[in-house]
Amino acid sequence: MSNMNKKKILVIEDETHIAEGLKLNLKMRGFKVKIASDGPSGLSEWKSFDPHLIILDIMLPGLDGLSILQHIRLDDERIPILILSAKNTAADRIKGFQNGVDDYLSKPFHLDEFLLRVDRLLTRSNWHQNGAKKEHSQYDTYIFGSNRIDFHNGIAQCAEGDIALTDQEIKLLKLFIANRGVVLSRKEILEIGWGYAVGTSSRTVDNFVVRFRKYFENNPKKPKYFVSRRSLGYIFDH
Repeated sequence: MSNMNKKKILVIEDETHIAEGLKLNLKMRGFKVKIASDGPSGLSEWKSFDPHLIILDIMLPGLDGLSILQHIRLDDERIPILILSAKNTAADRIKGFQNGVDDYLSKPFHLDEFLLRVDRLLTRSNWHQNGAKKEHSQYDTYIFGSNRIDFHNGIAQCAEGDIALTDQEIKLLKLFIANRGVVLSRKEILEIGWGYAVGTSSRTVDNFVVRFRKYFENNPKKPKYFVSRRSLGYIFDH
């Protein structure tokens, strides 16, 4: 464990006795640990603490764990994330893995098993960082119609020419592509794309969709790719 003594772990868990118990046991093993007790503070700590591993509950106040998971994966495909949840059906686990979680442990859990999973995730992450061949990112490039998005360089090639995409445009494009063919409500787009549970107008989403139509549609007034579903939201249809 000596090479892991400085590893940082973020625990996003609203049950105080579980969070404090995990913190105590992880600190005893030499980790630096921070706790966030709700969804929005979890995202804030992720950005400021810059952890090597995230322990994530699903049922959280403010913003649920799956929205947090999807939001983080739009920015970082590599950070290990372990879901720790009382939601333990096969469907719950499948949903977690579909959205990019690395491991899933149901409550109640055995502490020794939890610590072994933490060690395994950090060891694997350390192996990748120390020269292992990087896996191909699902977001390197994406082509639809006559459009090509280079996510690595942040450039969209479309009818209007080359467009330098903003960080937020890149996040939302990844979100639409990852959910191709699925209707996303404005609320879901705000929560996943911005990490906000409340306080942001759905008009923000509409403005970005208008921008995407201008970039990528042959006729923005009759969109083919970024399609509205009345009273439901938007769908990326490709």
